[in-house]
Amino acid sequence: MSERMANIGSSVKASQNFLTSRTLINRIISLAGIEAVDHIVEIGAGKGHITRSLVSKCERVTAIEIDHKLFKNLKNKFNTQANLYLIYGDFMGWNLPATPYKVFSNIPFNRTTAIIRKLTGAANPPEEIWLVIQKGAAKRFSGIPRETLSSLLIKPFFETGVHYYFRREDFHPAPSVDAVLLALKKKKRPDISFHQRGLYTKFITDCTANRSRLHQLLTKKQISTALKMEKLSCDIISGDMLYVQWLCLFRCYAKFTPY
Repeated sequence: MSERMANIGSSVKASQNFLTSRTLINRIISLAGIEAVDHIVEIGAGKGHITRSLVSKCERVTAIEIDHKLFKNLKNKFNTQANLYLIYGDFMGWNLPATPYKVFSNIPFNRTTAIIRKLTGAANPPEEIWLVIQKGAAKRFSGIPRETLSSLLIKPFFETGVHYYFRREDFHPAPSVDAVLLALKKKKRPDISFHQRGLYTKFITDCTANRSRLHQLLTKKQISTALKMEKLSCDIISGDMLYVQWLCLFRCYAKFTPY
């Protein structure tokens, strides 16, 4: 095992809080509506508590585990499970499936942002992403109480929502923060085309970092006309704008910008 893998594994282990109740695990898996035909990717199989329930419900489970000791225990525990594919390694360096798949995982809280960015930014993203994550992170990616850069970059392609609120004592060891089950479901028809993604990312990143940037990219008349045509409020302050307003103004900007 490389020194880099060992360091990452130690960091992940320090941030991992396990769900052990089979009743609770089956309950949250039921919320995800996982079907027998699904291919589920589990990021950080840990001790196999969630893995055990997943393999009993769907056709194929691919579970990635970075901790060598936990991986060996998983191999021993599931050595006769034909529909489980165990992978030892860092999820961030693993190639996502080319065929349709979903993700269901209790991930290390300290890797939440990197994992969500990889999944939602992939050329072949999951059909659905169900993650046990810190409540504060879930709010940030959902745009609650106001939109963030993270939520704005996700929303053209995914619907977001919190489906379960955990108690801290549901975990072992108990985390020092509240956790929830966040779902990100791929939109059948995204709000922008895939080839516009780079331009959209630049537009949103620039405008949220610098409030005056929006008025440099679009005139006051362009802004008011675009919003009025969609029957949206023209009284805007970039820090309080809704996603639909951002989307409307990006579409206006894209008409006049080559990409």
